[in-house]
Amino acid sequence: MKNYNIAVVGATGMVGRTILRVLEERNFPVNNLYLFSSSKSAGTSVEFSGKTYTVEKLNESSFNRDIHIALFAAGGSISSKYAPIAVSKGVIVIDNSSAFRMNEEVPLVVPEVNETDIYNHKGIIANPNCSTIQAVVALKPLHDKYNIKRIVFSTYQAVSGSGVKGISDLENGLSGKPNTFYPHPIVNNCLPHIDIFTDNGYSKEELKMIQETKKILNDYGLKITATTVRVPVTNCHSESVNVEFYKDFDLMELKDLLKNSPGIVLIDNPANNEYPLASLANGKDHVFVGRVRRDESVDSGINMWIVADNIRKGAATNAVQIAESLIKSL
Repeated sequence: MKNYNIAVVGATGMVGRTILRVLEERNFPVNNLYLFSSSKSAGTSVEFSGKTYTVEKLNESSFNRDIHIALFAAGGSISSKYAPIAVSKGVIVIDNSSAFRMNEEVPLVVPEVNETDIYNHKGIIANPNCSTIQAVVALKPLHDKYNIKRIVFSTYQAVSGSGVKGISDLENGLSGKPNTFYPHPIVNNCLPHIDIFTDNGYSKEELKMIQETKKILNDYGLKITATTVRVPVTNCHSESVNVEFYKDFDLMELKDLLKNSPGIVLIDNPANNEYPLASLANGKDHVFVGRVRRDESVDSGINMWIVADNIRKGAATNAVQIAESLIKSL
């Protein structure tokens, strides 16, 4: 097997460190590894596969070497500036930020859903929003078989989705200290406020879910609405998803379809209190689905509960899966 020269931008951040962990766990064929960060974290030592690497400061000449794939996990402004530079040097970029997601020339990929889109890249492949990733893994097989008409997303998103500042606000709040990041205390609260609000009253997070789902499923006629909420949970996003279909369905057949679809673990035995939990999904790479039941208010609809680790499947693992698919063509 050929080995590849890999770069990780934002290597000392929460997602960057998890990317390295996932690369190691999945035995990704790494030859040379290059780690980049801001000047604040440059010089940090990082362990990977029994070797110690020194993190370099990212600059415009960082990609003047033989790098096959760069995984970016450093935010939109960094990606906007440095991803095109990397591409100009022959590097393929897998970007975790929102910078390129809605660019028509950039594939937006969840490998279980639209893997073939990877091969239409022009140097950049975008990793979707964390809350979108777990949703579309469950929606794809249902859309293929029953033809989705409308989706209603209601999310319950962990503070790790805000990075270390969100986690600190939760930890400080539990210790009786004031919040410094969120506009209100997250302890004992649910904040219906993720990212900034736009002119139509939706938050940017809600619009991301709506727009990205349409792009990934390649169906811009879908009717979708969303309410995204930050909750006092450290890690793993939970979602209540209501789906209306054009076609009727047999509920047991639909559950079997979910159970046998890639990336999904069905936990759906409410009589025994068995359903997906954040504590169960933590540290895992699957999307957990349960509470699957008919929506009795429409002719053909369901409700389901979807939970996944937002740092792993919602970011790092999905990016590594894209890289695994990508090297099939290199």
